[in-house]
Amino acid sequence: MAAAAATADVVEELTRVYRELPPRPAVEEVEAAAAVLASADAEEEARLAEVAREEAARLREAEGVSGELLAVLREARRAAVRLRALQQRKEAAHVVELERRFKVLDGLIQRASRVVSPSGEGSSAGGGGVETEEVVEEMDARRSDVAAAAAAVGEIERGNRGVGFGLDTKAVSSLLRNGSDMVDQKLSLIQVASLIESSAKRGTTELNLRGKLVDQIEWLPVSLGKLQDVTELDISENRIMALPSTVGSLRYLTKLDIHSNQLINLPDTFGELSSLIDLDLHANQLKSLPVSFGNLTSLANLDLSSNQFKILPDCIGKLMNLRRLIAETNELEELPYTIGSCISLVELRLDFNQLKALPEGIGKLEKLEILTLHYNRIKGLPTTIGSLTRLRELDVSFNEVEGIPESICFATSLVKLNVSRNFADLRALPRSIGNLEMLEELDISSNQIRMLPDSFEFLAKLRVFHADETPLEVPPREVIKLGAQAVVQYVADMVASRGASQKKTDGTSFWAWFRSLFGCCKKDEELGLVPA
Repeated sequence: MAAAAATADVVEELTRVYRELPPRPAVEEVEAAAAVLASADAEEEARLAEVAREEAARLREAEGVSGELLAVLREARRAAVRLRALQQRKEAAHVVELERRFKVLDGLIQRASRVVSPSGEGSSAGGGGVETEEVVEEMDARRSDVAAAAAAVGEIERGNRGVGFGLDTKAVSSLLRNGSDMVDQKLSLIQVASLIESSAKRGTTELNLRGKLVDQIEWLPVSLGKLQDVTELDISENRIMALPSTVGSLRYLTKLDIHSNQLINLPDTFGELSSLIDLDLHANQLKSLPVSFGNLTSLANLDLSSNQFKILPDCIGKLMNLRRLIAETNELEELPYTIGSCISLVELRLDFNQLKALPEGIGKLEKLEILTLHYNRIKGLPTTIGSLTRLRELDVSFNEVEGIPESICFATSLVKLNVSRNFADLRALPRSIGNLEMLEELDISSNQIRMLPDSFEFLAKLRVFHADETPLEVPPREVIKLGAQAVVQYVADMVASRGASQKKTDGTSFWAWFRSLFGCCKKDEELGLVPA
């Protein structure tokens, strides 16, 4: 009995030790930590390679700068990269180490179980064959207590910390929806990785991380590729600088929102997102797109605004289903000729760039309804603009347009035309502007136009007409103040009046010519120059 009591005491001590342990990381937590460490290594290598490339370019350009100073800068940047990587690894390394030590304890518990088991396999090591029924029953009871305690601890931990990372249940559900119930809590990298693991196992289809990542997170773990059931992913309004190459594994993704981050480039695998329909990349630091981007043949809506593009790649022409392209507020100097192959394009916005001209291929966009180009350096529109028979809105304000081609008058669906603020460059409207019978809004402000063409009288639907700071002489300023239709009527009356006057002038001129001719003959007869 003494041996049994001593054994029971040891079991009790083991139970106490187990109960005092910190909560054990969940399986998802350990997997997430491993993914974070793998991503951190890859990201560190990529950043160091980027630093090396930038420094090589700096060496070619920096003249008169001390080589030692450049070396110090290089080493400082490399050290900063390593420091950030170490910070990112910290929490994940802690979880991995916790799991390692728990596995050590697992082994010790298994050894203790073998010692007191009825089979007696460990009796020689455990203290001389104390395998009485009483000890076994006591040990079983103790093990039940330990298991119950562990389960209780795990349940409490899950209740307080969500999926093991400080996320409550409501927060998790809101993150797994594309809903508006978002909580204020920001997620660390390992929490994001855990959420990815959990979402992958649940078969989550929508994941919303808009503005939910702590500012220190600059990349996402490679485990992102496990979200193979996700159809909508929102990671906008964070500070992400790079996407993992595994993003190409999200084969069912139809909507991806990454706006307002710090993306410098996209991985080559990005073109594998063959189901993608909506892509928002605005407000990043992108200068180029991968060649594989042309493989996104399902893409319908693309927002590239507020980046640093100087050119768009030729592969953009492969996006045959693209309906909406927003590329405003970049540094675009030209459009690729292949833009004409985007035959489904309905809306094209290119405001606030450095464009000097449009390619002739723009005329192939027969479905185009909206084309905005304000704040560029365009001097003229291509003659093919007249082929855009569905065009409803055209804005070429704040440019250097010197003339508008007559062919624009074949774009008879135009409802809104803005050619304002081309300042000293634009001096006349097309003579056939009256062909635009659907036109409702026309702005010619701040130009050098002095007279409206006669065909203006046919703009029967015009309801808004702006000519501020334009030195119009016909019609006079007082008429313009009366509104668009007053201007149309004035031109119509002027043309009618001129026509009547012309008829009268023509009749008067004939008789004057006849009289002058008769008078000349009479005078010649009197002078004897012609026979009577």
